Amino acid sequence: MSNPKTGAGRFICGVVEGFYGRPWTMEQRTELFKREQKWGLNTYLYAPKDDYKHRMYWRDLYAAEEAEQLIALISAAKQHNVDFVYAISPGLDITFSNPKELAALKRKLDQVKEFGCSSFSLLFDDIEREMCAADKQAFSSFAHAQVAITNDVYQHLGKPETFLFCPTDYCSSQCTPTVSLSPYLNAVGENLLPGIDILWTGPKVVSHKISVESIEEVSAVLKRPPVIWDNIHANDYDPQRLLLGPYKDRPTELIPKLRGVLTNPNCEFHPNFVAIHTLATWCKAPADGGQRDVEMGDEEQDPCYSPQKALMLALTDWLQEFMSTDQPGGPRPPVHLKKEPSDEEPMQTDVAESSYVPSPDENPLYTAEPLTLDDLRLLSELFYLPYEHGATARTMLQELDWLKNHGQAATAETEQSAEWRSRAQKFDSMCEAVVQMFNRLSNAPNRSILYDLYNYICDIKSGVDMARFYVKTLGGQGQPSAQVMQDEPEPWRFRGALSGEFQRMLPGHGNRDLFRQPLMTAVYCIRPYCPEDKAEVQKILREMQKGGDATSSPGAQPPLISDSLSTGELSPSPECALVVEDDFGMCGYALALTDVKPAAAKIQRAVSESVLKEFPSLVVVQVLPRVTDPSPAKHMIRRLLSSIRSSGSKGVFCELRHSDRRMINFYSKLGSFKQIEMDGLPQDVLVMAASL
Repeated sequence: MSNPKTGAGRFICGVVEGFYGRPWTMEQRTELFKREQKWGLNTYLYAPKDDYKHRMYWRDLYAAEEAEQLIALISAAKQHNVDFVYAISPGLDITFSNPKELAALKRKLDQVKEFGCSSFSLLFDDIEREMCAADKQAFSSFAHAQVAITNDVYQHLGKPETFLFCPTDYCSSQCTPTVSLSPYLNAVGENLLPGIDILWTGPKVVSHKISVESIEEVSAVLKRPPVIWDNIHANDYDPQRLLLGPYKDRPTELIPKLRGVLTNPNCEFHPNFVAIHTLATWCKAPADGGQRDVEMGDEEQDPCYSPQKALMLALTDWLQEFMSTDQPGGPRPPVHLKKEPSDEEPMQTDVAESSYVPSPDENPLYTAEPLTLDDLRLLSELFYLPYEHGATARTMLQELDWLKNHGQAATAETEQSAEWRSRAQKFDSMCEAVVQMFNRLSNAPNRSILYDLYNYICDIKSGVDMARFYVKTLGGQGQPSAQVMQDEPEPWRFRGALSGEFQRMLPGHGNRDLFRQPLMTAVYCIRPYCPEDKAEVQKILREMQKGGDATSSPGAQPPLISDSLSTGELSPSPECALVVEDDFGMCGYALALTDVKPAAAKIQRAVSESVLKEFPSLVVVQVLPRVTDPSPAKHMIRRLLSSIRSSGSKGVFCELRHSDRRMINFYSKLGSFKQIEMDGLPQDVLVMAASL
């Protein structure tokens, strides 16, 4: 695939094996190359964190047996037209200024080059940023040290066509104070040789959405389009997550603005069928799709790529793989499951050793039906993406929440009793579908896929069984099992191990769940303020003023400098304006003036000189009441304070009305803001300030 923007160069698209945990086997990697070739992908980046000689013992050369395996793997990649990119990660302990270290690095890569590898990568992710004393004497910054050794190695290897560099600050959230003002990224962009491509994960380590604007911003700093190292399907940070949703929330408009995309998927090999298949579909989206308003919540607005259609294509192909046997000797015989009580843990499956046929007066055999496409769609929706559940999972959570909160309607006849029973039946049917999916998955011929999935589907079935039994108990369908009240319940009835005990002891456990009570969005997008946001900011200001004091109208409230900033009468300082959005639109903002004195003079507002000397800057933060999570406001004010501090300001203050108890409480809990005295304040206003 050529670069769709210039028509020249290869658009890098494929898979990075870059997770923490057990690396894939050589056989699995060979199977990956076959899939990549079949689906039109062209790159494999070898970077397993737990390969000792990739990271921890990077100086050590490969032994003869290891070399033989790598030679075979590189050869297999070539056979399937896949570019094998060998990555090495020396950043844990390298001394950049020591010539022996550079020689060791070159020697290691020369060895891999002799294996037939022609593409390479240097990774400096997830390491300490502090240089040793020797490096501090030799280099002006950490970035300059990394760039010097990378440029040297790149030239030593003969300037390979594919040479990737992973910076230590590899996403927007790691950049201080911002992407555009990051000294580290600017040094990398200015000094890294132009033939070297740079890896980037997006706004975050695991990015919910990647916008065209964010890529344009980082491209300008790096002096080149990045290669996205996409962690949207990575699960190495949480052993209870499996991510089987489609590649999404990356508009196809990104394609001509990128050098490439590599997905770093689940640790388990076989469940990555969906992640890689849907990425391949996305990469093949036409580059001339035309202008469109890309809102990934409404995928039909992107004519080049539909995540749901891509998902169904992937699941259809995956079903065929499920039904193909991976056992020697041909297909497995039918598997019969013993019937089991609904409140008991499932028994082990028994393989029928003979074609037993029961007589009419005997129990009929219970045989699981073949796996269906609907089963795989349900599986995907139960294990969807890091920032959202699939449709069925959301519905089940909503129904269980409603049934629990209206439990009184289950036994006492009220106006909602009929609705409760109807919704309880709906929930029970959904739970039964999960159980049947589990049974059919357990009997799929391809056992290798099942073994990768088994812990996850057992876990979700156990949770569904408990929820199902709870709803039946609410509805009076039998008394609660004695097991529930025992001092020693069966272990499958609670989250186990030490991790579960820690979680139950923590006061805030569950506050980052995707499903909240009350129901609310779990995802917020914070972005820079632009002139088009003026009307929405004014609307939020009016709503907050109206809600702050029901006894007075907004026009009767005392004027504040922050009001003039919010209405647009005063313009915020550069890099000092942010807005936050949820699924319903803009829900808050944060604006700042690094030097408030000229602004106060402009609106004829007197501010004490003694205050301005110690606190020359002003900040205003407002979020709508529907935002009950304090994290967005905290994130915005931290970003603003960082920018204000970078401007040279020594302190900042904010103006608050006594009626705005919510924001007074917010600033108080930050810890750094304290109430101060200021002459000439309206009676209904207080000022809080923080030193920087």
